[in-house]
Amino acid sequence: MACKLVILFFFVNLLMQIPKVRATVPAIIVFGDSTVDPGNNNQVSTVLKSNFEPYGRDYYGGQPTGRFSNGRIATDFISEALRIKPAIPAYLDPKYDIEDFATGVSFASAGTGYDNATSDVLSVIPFWKELEYYKEYQNKLRKHLGKDEANQRFSESLHLISIGTNDFLENYYIFPTRSSEYSVDEYQSFLIGIASNFIRELYKLGARKVVIGGLPPMGCLPLERTTNMFFGSDCIDEFNDVAKDFNKKLQGAVTELKQELGGIHLVMSSPYDKLMEMIRNPSHF
Repeated sequence: MACKLVILFFFVNLLMQIPKVRATVPAIIVFGDSTVDPGNNNQVSTVLKSNFEPYGRDYYGGQPTGRFSNGRIATDFISEALRIKPAIPAYLDPKYDIEDFATGVSFASAGTGYDNATSDVLSVIPFWKELEYYKEYQNKLRKHLGKDEANQRFSESLHLISIGTNDFLENYYIFPTRSSEYSVDEYQSFLIGIASNFIRELYKLGARKVVIGGLPPMGCLPLERTTNMFFGSDCIDEFNDVAKDFNKKLQGAVTELKQELGGIHLVMSSPYDKLMEMIRNPSHF
């Protein structure tokens, strides 16, 4: 799972992108993994949950919500920064309904990835299912607001995607299936293809403002450094190099999609450089 610092730097980089999409943002629509899951996994038969202490100790009321954080997560802060609401609810949380979701909703599931095989590891919501939930949500919102107003809201809402780390750290480098089928370079391209098609589908469904997050220096995540104890708990350079290469390919795909999809406002946000700067020069912070 991504650490809290990754979540914070994803948040910082997304906020830097907001002026590019700020004109009118009536809602935040979220897809991804644990970095942006506000509790969908609470409603899924998986061991990967965060509905226990100390999660949530700094959230409203000090209670765990299913967010993989001590408090709010990146998308909650982004929603607040855009003056929409202080927290974005999980689509599967029975406490909320379409009125709550009209101004923001998250379909994210901790532990998932672009690759269906990644979501199978811990039986979480696959990425394609998040898109199916979005279609279901669109139908509900059209009934709630009316077709024209709902369609306008889809085009003006900010669609955020934060995903990809689990594909490597919970799938490719642990189980032999994908690593026997693809080289690292080929697997990166395989994932980029899924990401590109996902954005194309969002576009077909009316999305025009989209931010997709790149990978952090995943070789420096606490779990990876802990399991690297025989080498001094240093960052794993191989994983970081994979993240950098993936981000270059993703940026290339974003550039191509902006040319392909007329009228889309698409940006890539990457927490890599800022987080690495903090790791290398902690005294500066």
